[in-house]
Formats: sequence, structure tokens, C-alpha cells
Amino acid sequence: MKSRYFFVHVVLTICTYGFSYGQQSVFKVFANKGQIELKSGENKSPLKTGANLKDEDIIIIGENGYVALVHSASGTPKEIKTAGNYSVKELAADIKPGSSLVTKYTEFILSSNSPESKKNRLSATGAVHRGLEDIHVFLPEQPHTKMLNNTAIVRWESKSGHAGPFIVKLNNMFGDELSAFETSDFEIKIDLADPKLTGEPDVLLKIVSKGDPRSSSRDFIIHKIKDQARITELRKELMEFELDEESAFNKIILAGFFEQQKLYIDAIGAYEDAIQMAPEVASYKEAYDEFLIRNRLKESKQQ
Repeated sequence: MKSRYFFVHVVLTICTYGFSYGQQSVFKVFANKGQIELKSGENKSPLKTGANLKDEDIIIIGENGYVALVHSASGTPKEIKTAGNYSVKELAADIKPGSSLVTKYTEFILSSNSPESKKNRLSATGAVHRGLEDIHVFLPEQPHTKMLNNTAIVRWESKSGHAGPFIVKLNNMFGDELSAFETSDFEIKIDLADPKLTGEPDVLLKIVSKGDPRSSSRDFIIHKIKDQARITELRKELMEFELDEESAFNKIILAGFFEQQKLYIDAIGAYEDAIQMAPEVASYKEAYDEFLIRNRLKESKQQ
């Protein structure tokens, strides 16, 4: 009798394990936009960011829809930009083994934007304090002012509501003016390969309201990495990504790489590129905002 009960127990255990195994997540939804449904068995429901997809699921993408997925086993990113019905099982079959770096930084991006991570951030004490300056610039302060790339995208806001125009001043460390720009926007792209800037290891950036010189930012340092050994190390690691540079989701992953390396200005550039490539994907804007807040470059409105 005991052996019979043991046999039944083993069969039930195997069946239960097999069922749960079949229900394991194959992909996680990182971002989506448009009319997209998830078909699980006979049930259909709107696809949600953060959802776990299983083998038997089908993704139904409408016109102009977009989905960014992360393969659960390899961490490989997968984007779908064309309308149609997609079997999760078939999508998984097409996934090629990703590099360990891709997995590492994809997992970092997922964990950084998880509900638990946001909850922990909100429960942490402290806020961003940038003194009394009216113009708040979304740039890091020392010691995180280094950057690898030549292009820095700088954004700012005026606490008092000044609408511009603004003067963007670039000086050397002795206060000598290297370049200056006038803009009515709240952002500017700075090219460190500009001959006026290439000879300077550090560039000081300051933004002033043209109509009210009392409304200004503090000085921010932008430091182009000159250490050739460090540059070689970083570029070698970047080469191992084997990512499509034209992919918005891959830009998000690159942002994770730069953030882990404390190259926050380069991370900002990667986020900006991703949003420019996929401006309607709210998840990318939210990820960018979370990056700014957790690295104390922007105040959380919930603090």
C-alpha cells in the first residue's frame, strides 16, 4: 500500500513540475506602444510592460505597434516593429546566444526600473540640492563628470519659469571663454571634437538667462577621458556587445553600460538617442527619468 501511495506521489510531483516548468517565463516585456494584445489560451488582454511571456502565448501587434522583449534565459534583447501575430515559442527559437555583457547590462536595466527598485528609491532619504541657482542643469558633479564620447547632450530647466533665450558659456579652467551659444531651447548638443575645445582637458559649462543675468546655473565640468589605456578598455568592452546601433532598445542597454561605468554624461546621450529613435515609447522616457533621479541629477516629484 505504501509503495502505491509513493508511486502516486511521484507521478503527481512530476506532473506538477512539468506543468510549472511549461509555465516558466520565456520573455519579459520591457517596453511597448500601440495596440498590442497578449493571447494566452483562449484569453486575450492588453499587453503590459513588465509582463512575463510563456511558450504558448501569442503577441498580437497592430499597425504602428512596438514591443521590446528580454529573453529570460540569455538576456538577449528582441524588438518587434512590424504588425502581426507572433508565437512566443517561435520568437524564442530565433534567439541567438547573447554575450555575457549583454546579459549583465540588460539585467541591470531591468532591475533598475523594477517596481522594487523604484520603491527602494522612494523610501531612501535625501534629495537633490544644487544651491540657490535658478537654472538647474541635468549634469553630474565631481567625480562623475568624465565622458568617453565626443557629444554631450545638456538639458536644463528654470525654476523661476524663464522661457529663454539662454546663453551657454564654455570656458577653460582659468575662466577664459572658449565658446558661447545662444538658444531658446532648454537643451543643447556640445561637440567636444570642436577645434575650440579639443585642446582642453576640462571644459566649464554655465547657462545664463539672456534677459536676466541673475538667473543662471552653477559651473559644471565636462571632462573628456584622455587616458588611452582606459579608452581602449572601454571601447574593447563596447565591441563585445555586438548590438545593432540603430536599435532604440539597444541604446537603453548601452545607457546601462555607461551608468555602471559612472560615465553619466555618455549615459544621458544614449537615453536621448533611444528616445529620438522611439519617441512614442513611454517606457524609455520613464527609464531615462528614473536614471536621472536615482543618480541625483533630478529631483523626484514624489519626494
